[in-house]
Amino acid sequence: MLDFKSLNTVAVGEAMVELAPVGEGHYRRGFAGDTFNTAWHMAQALQGCAKVGFATRVGQDRISDAFVAELTADGLDVSVIGRDPMRIMGLYLIELNGVERSFQYWRDSSAARGLAADAGALAQAFAGAGLIHLSGITLAILSPADRETLFAALAEARESGARVSFDPNIRPRLWSSMDEARQTISQVLALTDIALPSFDDEAAVWGDATSKATIARFVSAGVAEIAVKDGAGPVSVLSDCQIETVPTPKVQGIRDTTGAGDGFNAGYLAARLLGQTPEVAVTFGQKFSGEVIRNFGARLQKAFVPSLT
Repeated sequence: MLDFKSLNTVAVGEAMVELAPVGEGHYRRGFAGDTFNTAWHMAQALQGCAKVGFATRVGQDRISDAFVAELTADGLDVSVIGRDPMRIMGLYLIELNGVERSFQYWRDSSAARGLAADAGALAQAFAGAGLIHLSGITLAILSPADRETLFAALAEARESGARVSFDPNIRPRLWSSMDEARQTISQVLALTDIALPSFDDEAAVWGDATSKATIARFVSAGVAEIAVKDGAGPVSVLSDCQIETVPTPKVQGIRDTTGAGDGFNAGYLAARLLGQTPEVAVTFGQKFSGEVIRNFGARLQKAFVPSLT
């Protein structure tokens, strides 16, 4: 079973302004993004026993200031956030069809696209981290050159003892082609210790017939620990070369499935940092995910963040 040199965590990616429906044509403004959602939930769940940072870039405008101020108030490490005087944060709007969601994005001028342009800033952000978390969306918004800069920084951090977790979270519209996505994801899997894929993505992009096929492919890439999410279906988890299947409890009162996978990642990774086995960590991931989908938007209010006990 993997261990961690410290509880300190850095998530890497893009946070956007979120417009989430709250009923009757009204929207609530917030901030969200896949790895950001995970980092924020982890910070609330770990309750100060670990430093959780979010490595990104934002603008120097009032909305970006509000984002940094909110993270500071919520206990995240904002020292790893860069500021870009020429760009702003991206924006997305959630559209619901029942409880299922779709998105409209405005992100072409997002400052986060430059988050990996500075190798020195990445090295500083990763220094002392026990866990670094990123996603396929993180990779998709970067230029090819900046991806290589990020990969080099991840390799250096791993040599210093950090673990890397990766959620492929494949969004075809962000990639120039699926060949580019496959090639890039294959590169990062060689740097990954913990993989948190969603089976529907893996089946669509790689043709996997079962969760076990997904696990086998990730194992062949050198990943040691894998938890395959499958919506309301069971989670298949690999640890110490053994595969376990953990049923997903039925959730009542679902309102919005936005951020379900990010919530799972938060519960799973926080539990692993605190020494829980992967199998037990899955149950915490399911607990977080279940709470997220009972609420509107990708992030919970603090009062609804599940306990890790």
